[in-house]
Amino acid sequence: MKRVLCLLSSMNAGGAETFLMKLYRQLDRTKYQMDFCINVKEKCFYEEEILSLGGKIYRIPSKSENRKQFKTGLSNIVKENSYEYVLRITSNAMGFMDLKVAKKAGAKICSARSSNSSDGKGIKKVIAHKIGNILYKKYVDVKFAPSDLAAKYTFGEKDYKNGKVSILHNGVDLNVYKYNNADAEQIRKEFGIDDGYKIIGHVGRFMEQKNHKFLLNVFAEIKLQLDKVKLLLIGDGVLKEKIEQQSNELGISRDVIFTGVRSDVPKLMSAMDVFVFPSFFEGMPNTVIEAQAMGLPCVISDTITKEANITGLVEYLSLEESVKNWADIAIAKIALERKDTKEDFVRNEYEINSVVNKFVKLVFGE
Repeated sequence: MKRVLCLLSSMNAGGAETFLMKLYRQLDRTKYQMDFCINVKEKCFYEEEILSLGGKIYRIPSKSENRKQFKTGLSNIVKENSYEYVLRITSNAMGFMDLKVAKKAGAKICSARSSNSSDGKGIKKVIAHKIGNILYKKYVDVKFAPSDLAAKYTFGEKDYKNGKVSILHNGVDLNVYKYNNADAEQIRKEFGIDDGYKIIGHVGRFMEQKNHKFLLNVFAEIKLQLDKVKLLLIGDGVLKEKIEQQSNELGISRDVIFTGVRSDVPKLMSAMDVFVFPSFFEGMPNTVIEAQAMGLPCVISDTITKEANITGLVEYLSLEESVKNWADIAIAKIALERKDTKEDFVRNEYEINSVVNKFVKLVFGE
């Protein structure tokens, strides 16, 4: 059996982590296994599932916490367990340094998967990214990304144009992500949402990148036009309390539902009428792909790659446009019927089994 050691900060319910878990569930585990090296001490969202699937979880300090212990810990894990395959999930090229440590410890094939098309603003981040590419890019044997923007940002325009970066889509299990009316009714009952109410939905961590502040302003504008409407916010994060406070200040808190992290996102999406996603940047947002699998119309920021629109259900808007314009478009989308998107997913190679097959070829060379 071949095992790949996946390096990332945690295995909580974020986009990169969820992407890996989708692959892991469908992987032929009689031939391949995925193990995880993380930096958080607390129990992670996916931890029990990983262990139940036969995976291992290692914990070491992060580079920022203790660089020496990080290097020693990672090196020992690779050596003592004879890992030949190592995969680093990162958007910033400084993450490639981890692959240098793994290479020196004996890893044969080191892969890097881009998780984003930016790290946000800040000169320190820009400089670190450039330094990482100069110092550590040579330790990356296999490069892949979920979109063109993510590929160009993490690995550079030149490597992307020269075909040195593979695009691996954020695949979806279409048996799981499909509309179910009974699920929609169950969610409405759980949150006490009466018939006749429309539901605006969003899935994502409460962090600056996701732009919840703007989303709340859009919803406040929608409330001026529609009486019976709710905003369903799925996720958790450091800015959650600030967003809750903002909803109070805007006078819309009674109609904003904070669900926390959930393991039944498809059910929640069945209850939604439109998906609104005004992120400042993304690699290839899992949630927008999942929403389309559910047949949901989506309104998203034009900073996100056009590759995300695989079904024709996505409308892009600039974050420079007015809150009212965002609200008007979202309201117009509510009236649309759900679309069966299965053929779109299969044709564009977003169906999970085809993605898993490509992942195996990239990471294990088979």
